Amino acid sequence: MPAKAPRPFTRREERIGTAIIGVISRLNTWLYRISGGRIAGRFPGGARVLLLTTIGRKSGQPKTAPLLYLQDGTAYVVVASKGGMADHPLWFKNLEANPQVEIEVGSRRLKATARRASAGEKAVLWPKLVAMYASYADYQARTKRDIPVVLLIPQA
Repeated sequence: MPAKAPRPFTRREERIGTAIIGVISRLNTWLYRISGGRIAGRFPGGARVLLLTTIGRKSGQPKTAPLLYLQDGTAYVVVASKGGMADHPLWFKNLEANPQVEIEVGSRRLKATARRASAGEKAVLWPKLVAMYASYADYQARTKRDIPVVLLIPQA
């Protein structure tokens, strides 16, 4: 018998979840930066974390989000899942408006250009991402939106 797909979040659950994500993200970013990634640089289960800094599309101010990542050649691959909520995370909307970003991997800071993976690239990367963090499959099942996979390409 196949597993039952998770139900979509209610609006109230999304508001609460967004607030919780914001608090946890700020704490994770602070711990990551003061430790050079030694604290908060790995997720339970071993997935690695980077910090992505985008420029706010409305505020023009830098905004940082800790994200799980997969390395694919020279690219860093991240997922705009927002836990399977109905709307894309703000960091994704920001990089759509301005794809020039900064990433922090451990204590290294790199300028990068972000782009959404093509459907073909996502088809190849998605199974690897789910193998790294199985909850991504549940997140996609929970929402009607096509969860974006993003390639962060370091600049030379």
